[in-house]
Amino acid sequence: MKFSLFIHLERISADESQQKLYDEFLQLCEIADKGGMHAIWTGEHHGMNFTIAPNPFINLVDLARRTENVRLGTGTVIAPFWHPIKLAGEAAMADIIMDGRLELGIARGAYSFEYERMMPGLDAWEAGQRMRELVPAVKKLWEGDYTHEGEYWQFPKTTSAPQPMQQPHPPIWVAARDPNSHDFAVANGCNVQVTPLWNGDDEVESLMERFNDACEKSPSVPRPKIMLLRHTYVGGDDADVQQGAEEINRFYNYFGAWFKNERPITQGLIEPLSDEDIANHPFYSAEQMRTNNVIGTSEKVIERLKHYEDLGYDEYSFWIDSGMSFERKKASLERFINEVMPAFQKDA
Repeated sequence: MKFSLFIHLERISADESQQKLYDEFLQLCEIADKGGMHAIWTGEHHGMNFTIAPNPFINLVDLARRTENVRLGTGTVIAPFWHPIKLAGEAAMADIIMDGRLELGIARGAYSFEYERMMPGLDAWEAGQRMRELVPAVKKLWEGDYTHEGEYWQFPKTTSAPQPMQQPHPPIWVAARDPNSHDFAVANGCNVQVTPLWNGDDEVESLMERFNDACEKSPSVPRPKIMLLRHTYVGGDDADVQQGAEEINRFYNYFGAWFKNERPITQGLIEPLSDEDIANHPFYSAEQMRTNNVIGTSEKVIERLKHYEDLGYDEYSFWIDSGMSFERKKASLERFINEVMPAFQKDA
């Protein structure tokens, strides 16, 4: 099983310098590259200081000049916000600049906050349908001289300009949860990204079952790869682990508030949550986070990840967004690289 880093710029207070956050983002990515991680993933979000990522290609192109070996992936671009010609061309240009290190992750998006601002009236169903139309169109544009007559986009014969360095094209990943999304991804020869979010390992197992079922339905398609994305914290001792669980619980409270899209937002920042708000959440808690997410000492983390490897996951992505200080993120990532990853080396 390979390991990767999933990362954004996080900001919940106007007191935090965005330039400083980007410098810290770069430092964590450089640690991942030098530490032997397989890939770095960063996504797309708009108008949200919670996860600052207006165009992941910009960040990835910058990282390509600051790293040596790591693959660089969009985790993910939001399908309905892209025209197929635009996505094909920008992704191909990025792949050329990156010397063929691009991994293209695509999703339907999740936040109604973004839908309301980028495409008023859009809902999750239509966003999913747009993704299903976008993915095959991008692949055809990379082949060249392609005419498209779809439900959402129509254009005469067009070739992606430029065409990607990787041939026939960069690996495409589809974020999937429900069985239909797994079926679509596998049938179209795409790798699959999954996350159980705050749910436990029963959901991790169920997501793999959905993927395996999709593979059985498309026996003529070579089995794609599947990546598991989880919030992760490797602590030095039990007190450190508990603090990590409390910090990730606070992150999920903000995540849930953004998802519900009900609290006031000013200057891209959501109205702060009080300690009482967090303590009274109906299902998020530090105890749940510690049980369900991968939060523990290196020995406990290795034990959890060995189970995921046995289930058949090809890649585990360390989701570092957590609301923690840079110093705590850095320490956890370095423990993961130095104490956890060696247990998965072939010669270990």
